[in-house]
Amino acid sequence: MAQDIVPIELGLPQGDLVTLWAPSWREEGEEWEAFLGHEDDLYAFPDAAHLAAFVRTVEEHDLVDHPAWSVVPGLSVAELMPDEAHQYDLVGVPELVAEEPDTWTVGELADIVAIVRSLANVCDLEVVHEILESAQGFNQLSQGTYPFTGRDGERLWTDLAETISERWDEVLDALDVVVTVPEVDAATLDQTTDELAAFKAESEESESALDAEDAEDLDEADESEDAEESEEDTEDAAESEEDAEPLEEAKPLGFWGEVGIDPIKIITESTAYYTLRCYYGEDESTLEPIFLGSDGRIDVFTSPRTLAKYLANPAEDGNDLADMATWEEVATKATDGSLKIEVDVDNTYVLQGLADDLAGGPDTVDPVQLDLAVELLTDVADWAGDESVGEKLTQSEPLGWLVSFILAPDPTRLAPSPPFDAEVGSWRELVRTFEDRLRTH
Repeated sequence: MAQDIVPIELGLPQGDLVTLWAPSWREEGEEWEAFLGHEDDLYAFPDAAHLAAFVRTVEEHDLVDHPAWSVVPGLSVAELMPDEAHQYDLVGVPELVAEEPDTWTVGELADIVAIVRSLANVCDLEVVHEILESAQGFNQLSQGTYPFTGRDGERLWTDLAETISERWDEVLDALDVVVTVPEVDAATLDQTTDELAAFKAESEESESALDAEDAEDLDEADESEDAEESEEDTEDAAESEEDAEPLEEAKPLGFWGEVGIDPIKIITESTAYYTLRCYYGEDESTLEPIFLGSDGRIDVFTSPRTLAKYLANPAEDGNDLADMATWEEVATKATDGSLKIEVDVDNTYVLQGLADDLAGGPDTVDPVQLDLAVELLTDVADWAGDESVGEKLTQSEPLGWLVSFILAPDPTRLAPSPPFDAEVGSWRELVRTFEDRLRTH
């Protein structure tokens, strides 16, 4: 199976270096992963111009047999510039773990550790594997902030931070041994350097034009505001207060908005289900999903009416939502028969047909439907403490790479190549695991 070849930037002690990474792909029944290099050397370059000059002129390296390599020498310098999602600051890791383990910190560290694992796998860096296995927290990063909450989570993060403080230099030293900056053809480098300079100049010109437009819009807004103020000054304050148009009133939250719990609808290949979910945390960065259910099993119902009836007479063993401060309000309304189960469009999750759509590649998938489905599967996995979803959706995995391309399209990236059998298989496995968690009433 042909998979993308991706420009990446590695922040190393010798500077920010650019290279190419081929995430996991399957060929003739075997799984492969590779970086641009040869034998024991990992090739890296000071910028995309040097990288472009190399790939256009050198034919002896580890990626030359990759199914998608024939496309790479024809790429422009701009297309070989790593995007923000593929810039890994390895030097800044000790500083990163000094922060609180919020969503952004854990997410960035997870991406860095994932690429370091890949480097260790491809380059046979045993010491790096040893370090990444010496603290349990390294293996928990793909789950997000959930493993690092509470007293046990704080200890897990502290142990991870101490390991990095004591041994991360060994990781950098191991990479320093294998990283090589090869020479490139001087004439080709002159051409690619000009390409890079032209691209940067065009980008700066575009930014300047946008800044000018913003400034013009601001001036027009200021002039309009001054004119309005002058007009208002000529009117009596009381009269203008009476004549002023009322501000648009905020849309009422409704009962479910007030209690902070959402009815949700899940449409599988065969059935539509209804259940409840909320997010709980001190602020947006610490919100964790909680579903109607217990022990990693979600209580689902085939109609709003059966859900409401259940809430009036819930199971004796309780559910995780019962710990919410507003749960009593839900139970009271359900008991007196006034509870209405109404699902917003944003809380409707359609799994039906997605596997078939993924088989056709990025152009056949509705990104909104996929985004919501990924949200559902991820939320349920976080709630149940299941790592498999996070692992399969990392960008180093075929499914994660395809999903990221669909949800965050980038014209400088190579489109994933068919067939997508492995990706569809992984997606079906995630959906099966999810459906096994449904406890139908």
